[in-house]
Amino acid sequence: MLSRFRDFWTRVISPVARLFLRLGISPDAVTVAGTAGVAFGALFFFPRGQLLTGVLVITAFVFSDLLDGHMARLSGTSSSWGAFLDSTLDRLGDAAVFGGLVLYFMGPGESDLYAALALYCLVMGATTSYARARAESLGMEAKGGIAERADRLVAILVMTGLSVILAQAWFVPFTLALLALASTVTVVQRVLAVRRQALAAA
Repeated sequence: MLSRFRDFWTRVISPVARLFLRLGISPDAVTVAGTAGVAFGALFFFPRGQLLTGVLVITAFVFSDLLDGHMARLSGTSSSWGAFLDSTLDRLGDAAVFGGLVLYFMGPGESDLYAALALYCLVMGATTSYARARAESLGMEAKGGIAERADRLVAILVMTGLSVILAQAWFVPFTLALLALASTVTVVQRVLAVRRQALAAA
């Protein structure tokens, strides 16, 4: 997550990572706590219409995705299990964010259309990740596309926060519409990439 800023933020969080390790906190514990925090921020605050508070809470816990990996590298405990746990819980965090927006639009947001749009983004985000994982399990690659996970998460969090700060409610559905389109294109790109590889290997 946040790969474009990874080097900068790794330097920022390094002292925190070292402190946690000295306190005996494991990288896996940080991964679980981070996901729980993201889910809480999204599923508690968003459905109540407290979008900015939800975004701030989610953003605070999102950085655990950098923190746990850095802790694992510092302690020499990087493992396939840690990578699996991190990737799996990332998907739960993403689902919570878009699921929280679904509940917001079904409640104080009062729009079945926008709720359906948020639900579509949730499903397509999961499909994008599944396409890559399934391709890799078959010995092929399905990376890239115009809407990778970090892009989707940063876009929706930033625009949701700005929608409150600037009092522009249309920012959220507009961003969801763009993400729905971009996610669809990304899934198609990955499907076609796998198809090319499969045909070349036939």
